[in-house]
Amino acid sequence: MSQLPAASHQRAELEKAWERWTTSSPGRPASAEVALRGEVAESWERSLRTVDPTRAVAPGTDRDELGSRWAESPLRTPITEMAGELRALAEDSGMIAVVTDEAGTVLFSCGDRSVRRRAESVNLAPGGCWDEPYMGTSGIALSLHSGRPSQVWAAEHLVEALHGWVCYCAPIRAADGRQLGVLDLSTYWDRSHPLILTTVRALVTAIESRVHVEQQRPAGNTRLESLGVPRLYQQGRQVPMRPRQLEILTLLALEPDGFTPERLHDAVYGDRSVSSSTLKSDVSRLRAATDGRIADRRYMLTEPLACDAVELLAALGAGDLTTAVRLYRGPLLPDSDVPGIVQWREHLDVCLRTAVLADPNPEHALRFGQRCPDDIEIHEHALRLLPHGDSRRALATARLHTALHA
Repeated sequence: MSQLPAASHQRAELEKAWERWTTSSPGRPASAEVALRGEVAESWERSLRTVDPTRAVAPGTDRDELGSRWAESPLRTPITEMAGELRALAEDSGMIAVVTDEAGTVLFSCGDRSVRRRAESVNLAPGGCWDEPYMGTSGIALSLHSGRPSQVWAAEHLVEALHGWVCYCAPIRAADGRQLGVLDLSTYWDRSHPLILTTVRALVTAIESRVHVEQQRPAGNTRLESLGVPRLYQQGRQVPMRPRQLEILTLLALEPDGFTPERLHDAVYGDRSVSSSTLKSDVSRLRAATDGRIADRRYMLTEPLACDAVELLAALGAGDLTTAVRLYRGPLLPDSDVPGIVQWREHLDVCLRTAVLADPNPEHALRFGQRCPDDIEIHEHALRLLPHGDSRRALATARLHTALHA
């Protein structure tokens, strides 16, 4: 079995191919380029029509336009929420993390300080334009063009100033499939590793799940918080609600297909001897408090309602445990003994707890453990995952000690 060439030899071969392409007349050289991947060669052909391979810096966008792009981008909230995770990963790995919009303009970057400074020297920084017509072949350009994850290494970049880099990219998509931008992890060419592209894919999955949750939220200003301390907000202000109203509203939010009167009666009152007129009266008061958002014959919401418990379920379904743990501020309506609420409370807690115990990220166990101080197994899981020397072990140890002596 033949061995792959060493990275330095492969880079030298790519440099030779790059030299032949950029010094010959436009178009593919007559001789086949063994070292050059087909998608790279095709990108070089397109890029050479508009890009000077000797250019040193990516063109930029003015500050006002960049501010508008970032403010209006559907990626702003998800990326802001994940900024700490992206920064920690990039800094620990000696990389930078970059997020662009659908046109290849960089909206966000973070990471290792020295790598970031070198990236800024070529304007791989907020405001830089990295689509193919501006900076030629790069991971960002290939992902935008193909709609697939891509890697561009060393002299595969058309612009010579980028030959010392490797970039791993994947497109970020809306729920309807539209490309919203690209996530890029970049570092120096001799630090390349195939697992980095796997990491990029996983991060994009987490970003997309947050994007989809944001897009599923109704445009109105009503929000129900059912996890931990229950509250209903309208126009940013808390609305006084009776416990029974919050219980019924939570059930309707969690089951958008609604309830027959008989099934909602069972979910709210169980085996208690309560007349149907009592349920009608409770629903009528709730309908008045929600501006008539509850249908008459089949009890269901006539408009979607933003609800943290619903968003937690969506995050778990998308495999985004980071968002799920962040949303969990405590059990569902913890003071309620309504049968339907009790059933949903157990469902949510079991789903989230099982996911945390199966996950290798200690941050998830620590954050979930903060909300579950008596859960010995969660604290033990956090301790198993945290490396020796990590200062957070003291916190997990203290929580375990308290739980064991409760």
